[in-house]
Amino acid sequence: MLTKMKAFWLLLLCFDILTFSLLSLASSSDPNDAYPSGYGDGSGEHSCRVRANGHDLVPPRREVFDEGRIFDITHTFREDIPSWDSSEGLGQFLWLPASIKNGSLVNVSVMKLTAHTGTHVDGPGHVFDHYFDAGFDVDTLDLAVLNGPALLVDVPRDKNITADVMESLNIPRGVRRVLFKTLNTDRRLMWKKEFDSSFVGFMKDGAKWLVENTDIKLVGIDYLSVAAYDDSIPAHYVFLESREIILVEALKLDDIKPGIYSLHCLPLRLRGAEGSPIRCILIK
Repeated sequence: MLTKMKAFWLLLLCFDILTFSLLSLASSSDPNDAYPSGYGDGSGEHSCRVRANGHDLVPPRREVFDEGRIFDITHTFREDIPSWDSSEGLGQFLWLPASIKNGSLVNVSVMKLTAHTGTHVDGPGHVFDHYFDAGFDVDTLDLAVLNGPALLVDVPRDKNITADVMESLNIPRGVRRVLFKTLNTDRRLMWKKEFDSSFVGFMKDGAKWLVENTDIKLVGIDYLSVAAYDDSIPAHYVFLESREIILVEALKLDDIKPGIYSLHCLPLRLRGAEGSPIRCILIK
């Protein structure tokens, strides 16, 4: 029995050392540590040329699928994607502590980023601490709201989304999911590394008008926040207080025309998290 106990503790010690080593590698500040010998899609600093059977291997990266029927409206995680209040973008978020090239049997990446990176969803606990403490996390969000018919509307390009703007859009009762395409898309703000506080979003009165005068339960927008920078917290309070409205932010609406689509959004099942990266698609 004593020999077995010694073996157990030795194994546990070795596991702790291995875990510490992997985390130490993952925390390196050198971007090349993520993919030591080069990795990518044929363009960019980590790309490399790989050939098989006399042909270059080029991974397909598409925004439109099924002959123009399916649109991916999720932004790809990348080092220069904008991050809230940062001039440096997201920065390195992916490391490869276990690498086949470095002797491991498999490649295993480690990822570190906020729950509100890129295209993401907000849960009620994002701005209400009592909801956070009570456990209203992203794992409690209603998938029936996150999936179904959705209306994509063009917002007037010269202003934030106020009560007057909401009224002018004439969104009929019964519409439950609306994606708001704004000047943010025209300015390609999600393609710029530096955070831009002049982005278009909801003002508090616009959020209040939506809550009181429509049946909308999902609000999507094309930058990091549904609410304008100067009204960020007040508008979020209005949207999330009832726990009936889900906010999807930083949608990629380039080249997507206004109209009715089938929307499908799936957040990660993160127990205890007030937000989550989300994959969203539109189907004609």
